[in-house]
Amino acid sequence: MPDAATDSPATALPRAKPGRGPRVKAVEGPAPFPNPKKGEFTFIDLFAGIGGFRLALRSLGGKCVFTSEWDAAAQKTYEANFGDKPHGDITKIDEKAVPDHDVLCAGFPCQAFSIAGKRRGFDETRGTLFFDVARIIREKRPRVVLLENVKGLVNHDKGRTLATILRVLREDLGYTVPEPRIVNARHHGVPQNRERVFIVGFRDAADAPGFAYPSNSAKRPKLADILEGETVSARYYLSTQYLGCLRAHKDRHAGKGNGFGFEVIPHDGTANAIVVGGMGKERNLVVDTRLTDFTPVTRIRGEVNREGLRRMTPREWARLQGFPDAYRIVCADAQSYKQFGNSVAVPAVRAVAHALLSAAKII
Repeated sequence: MPDAATDSPATALPRAKPGRGPRVKAVEGPAPFPNPKKGEFTFIDLFAGIGGFRLALRSLGGKCVFTSEWDAAAQKTYEANFGDKPHGDITKIDEKAVPDHDVLCAGFPCQAFSIAGKRRGFDETRGTLFFDVARIIREKRPRVVLLENVKGLVNHDKGRTLATILRVLREDLGYTVPEPRIVNARHHGVPQNRERVFIVGFRDAADAPGFAYPSNSAKRPKLADILEGETVSARYYLSTQYLGCLRAHKDRHAGKGNGFGFEVIPHDGTANAIVVGGMGKERNLVVDTRLTDFTPVTRIRGEVNREGLRRMTPREWARLQGFPDAYRIVCADAQSYKQFGNSVAVPAVRAVAHALLSAAKII
């Protein structure tokens, strides 16, 4: 199903020609989040995306000494905000060339591991991107590691994927690793129901007993806390025809006893996890009746709806992930939604990182 009225296959605007790359807005002035000249500790940022880990660790006094991210659009967003461009494909990075560091951060993709012959542990992960994380850990021996992944990692490949990761960290690399924990971002400062699994490891076993995953905050932010303060462009409002398609789609599934379909989040509610593709935007529609000029600014069928139903803006997605408003959004909307949808929730990472670094007496 198309993402919104403006993205309908029959009415979409022409796509960028192959090879042109993502549309990037002009950026002026120094990066808003430069490295400190001297940090309290050093860290590396693997599978960095647009820098969610970096924002979290930077806020705790960390200095980033190495970054890797292969996606060209994400690299541009990262550079616009932090002032340095990430290294590319991690599989081509020599682990010996990575600077020494105190903390290794990685939000690596979830991949199944295949067992060939009698290979076990470290060798079993060859051909996966976790292998590249593991070889850097083995070479550089950081004091702690902080890993994040989708909730599905827990049951991925009937639990064998997570079991292999833990075995590699504990047995092959010699790190003390408490049991992983699923952390929900809505318990740590953002109105988004986003569950992710965190894995932490200590090089020195004596540091591990002082670690506990962070407790849930009593504060419950609301969707209203992250909504735009000014009137939003008509481009974000659904067309009458597209809204009709969404309602028909939801009704069809409701008739089958399914709960699929669009969802409108109340202003005092909590957003669903923002995701890329499918119903990613439509599962987080909002009512915003401030629009007075209903002239379409993109090619749509039908008219701009008068019910105030719109999708969230990229800035609102950024806020749902805990990115400060000073963070620059430099790509076109399609890329920006992808980048924030794939990112980590900064406050959740910060909460886990604070507990980890405190236990290891790094901060």
